[in-house]
Order: sequence, then C-alpha cells, then structure tokens
Amino acid sequence: MSLAIADQQDREFRFRKEDFRYLSSLVKSQAGIVLADHKMNMVYSRLARRLRQLQLSNFEEYCRLLEEDQNGEEMGLFINAITTNLTRFFREPHHFDHLAEQLKDRFQAAPPRTRVRIWSAGCSSGEEPYSIAMTAADCLPRLHSLDFRILATDLDTSMVAHGAKGEYPLRGTDGLSKAQLAKYTLPDRQHEAFTVKSTLRDRITFKQLNLLRGWPMRGKFDAIFCRNVMIYFDGPTKDRLLQRFHEMLVPDGWLYIGHSETILDNPGLWVPMGKTIYRKARV
Repeated sequence: MSLAIADQQDREFRFRKEDFRYLSSLVKSQAGIVLADHKMNMVYSRLARRLRQLQLSNFEEYCRLLEEDQNGEEMGLFINAITTNLTRFFREPHHFDHLAEQLKDRFQAAPPRTRVRIWSAGCSSGEEPYSIAMTAADCLPRLHSLDFRILATDLDTSMVAHGAKGEYPLRGTDGLSKAQLAKYTLPDRQHEAFTVKSTLRDRITFKQLNLLRGWPMRGKFDAIFCRNVMIYFDGPTKDRLLQRFHEMLVPDGWLYIGHSETILDNPGLWVPMGKTIYRKARV
C-alpha cells in the first residue's frame, strides 16, 4: 500500500510519499529523530500551518525551500514543528524524590561555594528545570551559599524562550503543592497565570542545543535529566548519546531517563539505581 495519505483528495496540500521520505530523512540528519511511516499524518498536521504562513501550494515546494536553505531560519522552524513538547511540573515524581536524597547526602554539609551542576537535556517549556530547582531549594536550606546552577537545553527555540520567561497558566499547576506555589511563584490572577520567582529563575540558564551536535559545556554535571528524548532516536544514535552523557558526569553522577526508555543494553557504563535512574559506572 502506498505511503500516500488515504484521504489525499480532502487535504489542503498535496503530500506525496516522496515528500514524507525527504522530510523524515532531513529530521533524522538534523535532530536524530526517527519518523516511522505511520507518522505521515502527524507530519502533515504539524507542517500544514507552515505552508499556509509561507503561502506555498504543496509539500514539494516546502521540501525545495528546506533544501535550498539548509542553515536558514526555516530549518529551525521545521524542527520546532516536528518535535514533541509534553511535560508538566514534577513529572515522574520518584526522580525528584531520589534527587532530593542525593543532594542532601552530598551537599547538605558542603562548604560555601561548592560547585553543583545539573543538566535538563530536553527541557521543553521549562517545567522540568524549575522542578529541579524547587527540589534543591526544599532539601538544601543553605542552597544560597552553594555555587548551584542548572543548565536547561532544548532543540526547540520557542520552548527555550518560553522556559526562560518562567510564565505558566494557572491551569498548569498540576504537580505543584500549595506550599510550592506560595513559596516559589507569583500569581497573576488577572491573566490567570503565574511566574516562577527570580530566586529560582536566576539559578537556571536556558539555551538552545542540538544533542547530536557539539556541546560547548566544559565542566561536568552531578546529574543529567534526559527524559522521553531518546525514544525518538535509533540504536546507534542513542548509544553515542549515552557515551557522551557518561563523559559529562562526575564520578558516581546520576542519569534520569523517561519511563518508556531503557539503557540496560549499556551495562558497562551505567549502574541501575531504581526505576529509570542510573549511576555512572566507574570504567
């Protein structure tokens, strides 16, 4: 059966199997994301808005535009449209419980200016790094005396900008306790929103980063959160990424991955420490 969409005649834009194959090949080379054939309708729905904004007639024209402007603005907008951004505060709460225990064990009695670094790799709209910051503030009363920083990166530039603002709708408070809302956020009832306080925002640096390209960071991290990102990668890409994460962690550093992911096929690099929690193995 052809890859063509079944109800092609009812679609606003012509979308051929050749177009899908080109776009899926492009997103794999640019971002490592693997798009199976059954994602064709998803690709259409996410990119149709770009074709309208660009006043294009079909996907063949859009593919030609991307081919002619490999490093231009549209390539970034294309990747942004394809990537999935589903998150919330304290998603998979057992990760934050474990993080709190480890932070207390290692840094509760640490001398002033002790360096602590955590990376949220695939931070989406920012709920994850803010959850990390709240966890640290709750479990380390002397956090202000530590050199504590969080790096929050994502491929999607619009998500990075969203996270840096720290502004969320009041309906997005799922996962936050009343105490956390009162302590760490400022409500804006008029706009039915809230903003994370600067005491936390100032601890987080938001940056756009493609995990498959060069990493500018020099120092190592005490913990890395990379959750529900590797599910989009093929085996070799995932293996390379895990090797790089291993190199970027301090001895006995921690890696947190998504609930549907596993790295058990890399036993030499990681020691399982609980559900989707791994400690860097000493090799």
